[in-house]
Amino acid sequence: MQAIDSIFYIVILIMSIVVHEVFHGYVAYRLGDDTARLQGRLTLNPLKHLDMFGSVILPVLLIISKAGFVLGWAKPVPYNPHNLRNGKKGIIMVALAGIGANILLAVVFGLAIRFGTVFGLPVYDPVLIHPFYKIATAIVLVNLVLALFNLIPIPPLDGSKVLFGILPERWHSFQAILEKWGMFLLLFFIIFLWGYVSPVIFFVFSLLTGLH
Repeated sequence: MQAIDSIFYIVILIMSIVVHEVFHGYVAYRLGDDTARLQGRLTLNPLKHLDMFGSVILPVLLIISKAGFVLGWAKPVPYNPHNLRNGKKGIIMVALAGIGANILLAVVFGLAIRFGTVFGLPVYDPVLIHPFYKIATAIVLVNLVLALFNLIPIPPLDGSKVLFGILPERWHSFQAILEKWGMFLLLFFIIFLWGYVSPVIFFVFSLLTGLH
């Protein structure tokens, strides 16, 4: 059963990451850049997006090690920032699109859990969990994790692109330092600081679903 649950969560994680990346590409396309479409990345087919380490190996390792959270990523959807309308504003919009997609999924399924009885579903039972509630709670949690994780302003995460889009040109040297040491800073954050921000996920989860 544990192995089945692990596969279940990984599948939800992969599809949530795929939606995240497709939204990046779609917003870039709407803002004038055709790169993602021409490379066949505006599709929900996970095979077009999977990164073997970030999409499969890392989530499996986190589940096996009982880390208490599941993170992952896909191959970034390519886009040419020079083709985007609105300059830096366009870059920020593309960066926020993926985060927005995860938030949207969390809100939709979170509210579906909260108002499930309105749609004819049984009252939530933590002992005998209805299959819909099991799927929906996993979708909400995974997408809240992805949204919060990607908001971290450390390269190569989306939060860093938003930060760099806001910072004035004179901060270019700071941007270069962050990009150089980004992966080390990100690992440090995950190992030592993630535990301090993860309670936000459970607070928002409770707020959306009404569950504790």
